[in-house]
Amino acid sequence: MGIIDWTVELKYSIIIPVYNRPDEMAEMLESLDAQTERNFEVVVVEDGSSKPCKDEVDRYAGKLEIQYVIKPNTGRSDTRNVGMQKAKGNYFLFFDSDCILPPEYMQTLNRCLRENYVDCFGGPDRALASFSPVQKAVNFAMTSFLTTGGIRGSGKVCMEKFNPRSFNMGFSRQVYEKVGGFADMFGEDIDLSIRIREAGFSIALFQEASVYHKRRVNLKKFFRQVYNFGQARIFLFKLHPGSLKLVHALPACFVLGELAIILLAVLHSPYWLLLLALYALMLFFASLIKNKSLKIAALSILTGFVQLNGYGCGFLKAFWTKVVLGRKLETGEKLKKAYNK
Repeated sequence: MGIIDWTVELKYSIIIPVYNRPDEMAEMLESLDAQTERNFEVVVVEDGSSKPCKDEVDRYAGKLEIQYVIKPNTGRSDTRNVGMQKAKGNYFLFFDSDCILPPEYMQTLNRCLRENYVDCFGGPDRALASFSPVQKAVNFAMTSFLTTGGIRGSGKVCMEKFNPRSFNMGFSRQVYEKVGGFADMFGEDIDLSIRIREAGFSIALFQEASVYHKRRVNLKKFFRQVYNFGQARIFLFKLHPGSLKLVHALPACFVLGELAIILLAVLHSPYWLLLLALYALMLFFASLIKNKSLKIAALSILTGFVQLNGYGCGFLKAFWTKVVLGRKLETGEKLKKAYNK
């Protein structure tokens, strides 16, 4: 692990990219203003929004040390990189605009870094009690071992080495100066995590440093989001061949298996569908235990299947086009359009 001289106190720069989400920024800034420890500045970077959040930022100008940066719409990676260029702190923290921090987040992070300093860390996400049933079901689908294998750091069991995600991630200025910023690609946060690890910096999961992740998406948008995540795994494989693990291919295997089961049910016996029903029951009871709600548990069946099918289809398409056919990875305008959908 790294060593830090605590006689030089950490000064955090919280960097938040935002695109047409003034309502989300209002909640995010409110949660930052409620922090029990305040050794941070806030850098809000407006990515060419047609619905800017200037009014929301102005409300907190006298309460928080805050910078508001406006730039043309170039996508999430460049927006975060601009935030780092403007940052004054010596440790950068990244959150999505649809996140809300618990009041003790900064206090918890300070304690974690004092006890076990690392150059880069990530934390999990969870659902706030006030979230809607659909948001809680989406949160279950994104964090359950049954759907993601625990790779997002939300459980004690994980099927791969943890890589921080940019909805709740931090690293030192020294990391940025040596490794650089986020690349213009799908899976940019995992790509950066891999480059940080390969450069010899220490990385850790801080389970206690969790955020509430609202994910204001309907099922169609959720499918598109996880579809992009599936594509990202193949993009990462092209750049970092050793990064692809069995757990990443499981949703694709699920899609193929699901199609085989449906075909067998049509051609031979409908009893084959019991396999899918059994998995649906597993999702239902796992969510029921976690959320204590029959409605959320029922919705979790739907979001679980959306998560697996969306990710699996994205993975399969990218594998066919980028690996089998050898086409180039999307960057620039194509990638920006995919991000902004």
